Amino acid sequence: MISPVIGSKRNTPPFRYDIVGSFLRTEELKSARNHRLQGEITDGQLHEIENTEIFKLLEQQKSLGLKAVTDGEFRRSWWHLDFFLGITGTQKISLDQGRGAKETVQRAESFRIVDKISFGDHPMVGEFIELQQMAGDTLAKMTIPSPALFHFVQDYNGNEIYPDRETLYRDIILVYQQAIRALYEAGCRYLQLDDTTWGTLCSGRHRAHLRSRGIDPDQLAKDYVRLINESISGRPEDMTIALHVCRGNFRSTWFAAGGYEPVAETLFGLAKVDAFFLEYDNERSGDFTPLRFIQGQQVVLGLVTTKHGGLESSEQIIARIEEAAQMVPIDQLCLSAQCGFASTEEGNMLTEEEQWDKLRLIIETANKVWL
Repeated sequence: MISPVIGSKRNTPPFRYDIVGSFLRTEELKSARNHRLQGEITDGQLHEIENTEIFKLLEQQKSLGLKAVTDGEFRRSWWHLDFFLGITGTQKISLDQGRGAKETVQRAESFRIVDKISFGDHPMVGEFIELQQMAGDTLAKMTIPSPALFHFVQDYNGNEIYPDRETLYRDIILVYQQAIRALYEAGCRYLQLDDTTWGTLCSGRHRAHLRSRGIDPDQLAKDYVRLINESISGRPEDMTIALHVCRGNFRSTWFAAGGYEPVAETLFGLAKVDAFFLEYDNERSGDFTPLRFIQGQQVVLGLVTTKHGGLESSEQIIARIEEAAQMVPIDQLCLSAQCGFASTEEGNMLTEEEQWDKLRLIIETANKVWL
């Protein structure tokens, strides 16, 4: 077992105990969204209810001792589409309108590029300002989907606006550079890019499917690291940017399996993010040997599942941290849940009480490892 004196606490993000970002929507919030859908309340009234529920969520996070807090993605329906649809030049579609509609999906919504894209007057900048005001002196963390995922999703749905990949890459990079600048100017100092693309590129089944479409998954991985690196290249020195790798989380389900080895050298060795949030809650994520390619980044080990209730053993978590520390120095490691608790407004298959118990376990375990 790791001696507690091996690891030291961190005063900058990511923290030794951290969160991915989303939380189960409260019953009050679900009810309000339904009332808005039925036309029984206005957008303004819904917004005020969201504010109330977000404030209560922030107080709960603070009471646990979290050093960075989020709005739980309470204003979103999807973890990714709400951001993508806020970008000028995109439009919501039903998947039966796009190529690849036969893929198994849980909610048949996506987006498509219908005009030249730009960040524009994106509503999430204002949402972050409100979050930061409510968070007070506690660091507010912002989560958005990654530029790699933006390209991956639109490539599947197709577009008639961009004649070639390089031109589209250029505009995606510009959109994200504008997004990072706008969020920074709004006060954001901790930004997380959420990305299921890399989970797909870890999966043998999905890699074979890409090849069947004439796409080289290894070249795609190199392209996507470049896309991420160029998108974040102008970030200020006092802004932390993390990348969260996910294999699917809708209603506690998953869509990809496989360890990080197929992408490890490219992703861990070349991506210039400050930290990786990595799923490691079960065998689908493989072992820790791919972490040998980690450079100076922090690695937040997602050793506690959000897929179901029931607490993991603190001793077993510590043993797994010890195992990971054979690949990455202990002071480059942190602990979190494997994903958020509600990647979409439906939420995962556990209760709010179980959600908070998971976070208490993470905090208590981290405090045993890092003093």
